[in-house]
Amino acid sequence: MTDTQVRRAVAAERTELAELLAGLDAAGWDAPTLCAGWRVREVVAHITMPYRLSSARFTLGMLAAFGNFNRMADRTARMDAATLSTSDLLKSLWDNVDHPWRPPGGGLSNALSHDVIHGLDITVALGLDRRVPEDRMRLVLDTIEPRTVKLFGAKLGGVELRADDLDFRYGSGTVLSGSAQDLLLVLCGRKLPPGHLTGEPAERFTVPG
Repeated sequence: MTDTQVRRAVAAERTELAELLAGLDAAGWDAPTLCAGWRVREVVAHITMPYRLSSARFTLGMLAAFGNFNRMADRTARMDAATLSTSDLLKSLWDNVDHPWRPPGGGLSNALSHDVIHGLDITVALGLDRRVPEDRMRLVLDTIEPRTVKLFGAKLGGVELRADDLDFRYGSGTVLSGSAQDLLLVLCGRKLPPGHLTGEPAERFTVPG
């Protein structure tokens, strides 16, 4: 894809997520997600953090977290989720569907990955039957490499991930099957609700029922 096409994919992904979030009630915004300890509102606060966080606040946050980005991001998401209304969070997403943000050291495809993964954290946890379009999913899967998996802390030793809806495999060993988007979540260290994965290792990557 060209940069223009990827930008359109990013904007479309953000727009579709905003439309979905607009239909949630208060209980939906407070529902847990696949991000441990984060409700929907914390995930949306995190997705929109790059649009709202000034350089000064980012620097102060990193200093307070002793340079640990994950700690800073967690604290910021929790703080913003507590102080911003759901309308504010949703407006931030709507206002920035075309925002040019890219993760530090990453490109447009990595920005798409960020939105897709966290969108799935919400939709899969809430049991919403949303499928990420195949062209976007292929772009995201192309960004996955061993250091990415290590960063997310996924433990995939002795397991081969094999998608049952498109041509995608990762790793070697006993086969774990599922949709490409569910396997993407496994690669990102998430555990999924029962019924999403098949194969002998499925229980290892499934939330206890």
